[in-house]
Amino acid sequence: MNLSSEQAAVRDVVREFAAAELRPVARECDAEQTFPEDVWDGLAELDLTGLTVPEEYGGYDADPVTYAIINEELAHGMLAVATALSVHGLATSCIDEFGSQDVRDEWLPEMVDGRPVGAFALSEPEAGSNPAEMSTVAAREGDEFRLNGKKQWITNGSRAGVYVVFAKTDRDDPGSITQFLVPADTDGVSVGKKEDKLGLRASDTTTLIFEDARIPAEYQLTEEGRGLSAAFQILTGGRIAIGAQSVGLAQAALDAAVEYSQQREQFEQPISDFQAIRHKLADMQTKVTAGRLLTREAAQKKAEGAGMETAFLASQAKYFASEAAMDVTNEAVQIHGGYGYTTDFPVERFYRDAKILTIYEGTTEIQKKIIARYLLGDDA
Repeated sequence: MNLSSEQAAVRDVVREFAAAELRPVARECDAEQTFPEDVWDGLAELDLTGLTVPEEYGGYDADPVTYAIINEELAHGMLAVATALSVHGLATSCIDEFGSQDVRDEWLPEMVDGRPVGAFALSEPEAGSNPAEMSTVAAREGDEFRLNGKKQWITNGSRAGVYVVFAKTDRDDPGSITQFLVPADTDGVSVGKKEDKLGLRASDTTTLIFEDARIPAEYQLTEEGRGLSAAFQILTGGRIAIGAQSVGLAQAALDAAVEYSQQREQFEQPISDFQAIRHKLADMQTKVTAGRLLTREAAQKKAEGAGMETAFLASQAKYFASEAAMDVTNEAVQIHGGYGYTTDFPVERFYRDAKILTIYEGTTEIQKKIIARYLLGDDA
C-alpha cells in the first residue's frame, strides 16, 4: 500500500523520534520497570497525545492509516510507549464519541496536551474475555452514580488522570453495562497492585479499586446498556493499533537479527552466509510484510467506514500480526544464539514483550472467534 506524501512525512518524523528518544532508554526502563515521562512530554510536543482527537479540540485527528503507521514506528522504538499512547487514545476516543458537548469541552483539550493521561478500564479479575461477567456496579442516586468494584490489567493505571470505566447499572443484568468517565482524584478511587510482568515491564499496569466513588450523572458516557457495544466499537480501532505495534516490534527484531547475522562469524564466515540463517530471515521478512499489509488494509477499510468488515479485518490483522511477532522475535533470539538469551542484546526484551500482543485487547482465540463468525455469517 502506497503512502501519501503526508503519511510518509509523519512516518519519518515519528521514526526519528523513536530512534532518538525511545530506543536509547528502552533497556533501562524495562529493567527498572519505569515509564519515561519525559518521552510522554515529547509525544505531546509532536501532537501525538491528541492523535485521534478532532481538530476543534486541538487534536491531530489522524486518519486510520496514519494512526497505524505511528503505532508501528513507536513500537519499533519501545512497545511500552506505543501501548501507553494507544490506551490514552482509547480513552479520548470514548470521550469524543460518546461524551456530551460539555464533557468533551472539559476533558479533550487538556488530554490533547498530554495531561491528564487517559486509561481504559474494562477487564476485571473474573471478567477478561467475557466482559458481560463484570461485577463493577454503578448505582444511580439522584444526580450521581455510586461506583463499586475492581478493574484489572489497567494500562496507565497509576499515571492516568481520568479513566473510562465500564460498569453495570443493575448487578444482575449484563445488558445494563454502561460507560462512565471517572476522574482519578475522585474520592473512593484508588490504585491497587502494580503488576510484575513477563514483558512490557516499562508499561504502568495496575488494578483499580472503586469504593463508593461518586460520579456526577453527566459523566455517564453511554445510555444504559450501550456500554459493551461501545467498547467493541472503540476496540476495533484498538486492534488495528495492536496489529501495527506487532509489526513494529517484529520489524525491530528482524533488523537486529539481520545486523547480528552479518557481524557474527562462525567457521570463518558470517552466519548470514549459512542457508539455515537465510531461510529464517526470509520467513521473518515475509511475516513482517504480511502483517503490515493486513494491518493497513484494516486501517484503510476503517477510513472508508466499512462497518462489520472493518471489525473482521481488524481481528484478522491483530491475530496474524501478533502471532507473527511471537514467531519473528523467537527466531531473532535463535539467530543470536546464547547471546540472544542475555540482556546484552535487545532481542530477549522483544521476545518477552511480544507475548502480550497475543493477549490484550482480545486474545488470539477471541480474534479467531470473530473471524469465523464473520466468515460463516452467523453468531458461532
